[in-house]
Amino acid sequence: MSEKQNMLESRPYNAAHPELKQERLRARKLLWQLNRSNPEDEAERTQILHELLPNAAQDLHLEPPFFCDYGTQIYTGKNVFINFNCTILDCAKVEIGDNTLIGPNVQIYTATHPLLPQKRLEGLESAQKVRIGKNVWLGGGCIILPGVWIGDNAIVAAGAVVTRDVGEGTVVAGSPAKVIRRFLV
Repeated sequence: MSEKQNMLESRPYNAAHPELKQERLRARKLLWQLNRSNPEDEAERTQILHELLPNAAQDLHLEPPFFCDYGTQIYTGKNVFINFNCTILDCAKVEIGDNTLIGPNVQIYTATHPLLPQKRLEGLESAQKVRIGKNVWLGGGCIILPGVWIGDNAIVAAGAVVTRDVGEGTVVAGSPAKVIRRFLV
């Protein structure tokens, strides 16, 4: 089994493997182009964005600068807005539902490292899928950790660190994020 297959199937993998390094380099080149693109050249930006994020909806609105590991593991629904300076470490699949708003400086991580130092020294890491439902609002500067699922219509307050799943119609805040409100949708 290849290191890429291990990565995509949430098994330990070596991120320094040449195949993975080459795919990250591809993403870096496209990110460099996107982040330095002319804001008045919408056609060029759209072309670069969809080459970088081939699984994003055609109407994705993303404000550069933007950062990711691969781009190919980011899936967006319709009418998604991603504000300035977002970082998505997409070693595993990141699903972002329709009508989701992502504030500035949001960080979404799928990559994780072993707890045991010896395993980290061996260069192994793993990745866990992140799912963000429909009509979600991720406030500026929040951090979503590996394996987290955020339910439809949820709100993550600015600066929150989300360490576990967030229920549908829930508002969470703080570090670690805790439920501060539930509402009916």
